[in-house]
Amino acid sequence: MKKPSIGLSLEGLPFIGLTALLVLVFALLEWAIPALLAFVLLFWVVNFFRDPERVIPQEQGVAVSPADGKVVKIETMRDPLTGEDRTAICVFMNVFNVHVNRAPVSGTVEAIRYYPGKFFNASLDKASSDNERNAVRIKDKDGNGWTVVQIAGLIARRIICWTEPGDNLARGDRFGLIKFGSRLDLYLPGGYVPCVRIGDTVLAGQTILASKEHE
Repeated sequence: MKKPSIGLSLEGLPFIGLTALLVLVFALLEWAIPALLAFVLLFWVVNFFRDPERVIPQEQGVAVSPADGKVVKIETMRDPLTGEDRTAICVFMNVFNVHVNRAPVSGTVEAIRYYPGKFFNASLDKASSDNERNAVRIKDKDGNGWTVVQIAGLIARRIICWTEPGDNLARGDRFGLIKFGSRLDLYLPGGYVPCVRIGDTVLAGQTILASKEHE
């Protein structure tokens, strides 16, 4: 299980190094405008791959957001791993959001399935079924199954998943990353209800997305 620990996602280091080199080369050549543009690009790349620590809620019976971004959809959808109709909460990440993905609940990774696909805008409904995506199934201590789907977007071209079947994840643990714009869909097990609304801004590992339904 790979866990970044320097405030930046390690996958971003090659991009940061390349853009920093461009800034240095243009500066040495005294090309002011290219150097300025390269510096702006460097700032954006560093911002994109940042990986801040988060305060993980400790309440029982809740699930946190697997991604930073905005809630764009809450409705019943077909779980890609089980084929069941479940309530899904969809979080869209723009290019300015943190793109490290975190486990919504504590549990054991039961299955991971990668689906090749297209690269439509991740905010569109068809992205859930047509885009490149990676589904991760987590079984919590109560036996509930949670499916988290990493979905590539219009700009994204690589989904990264650091976990493997059999891994034990704690709520809020980092489990993956999607480079350059994307979306996460969280499929809730029975007995859980959303705690957010469409349009809400959420933080990975920190914002509570769902909780147990009161009987």
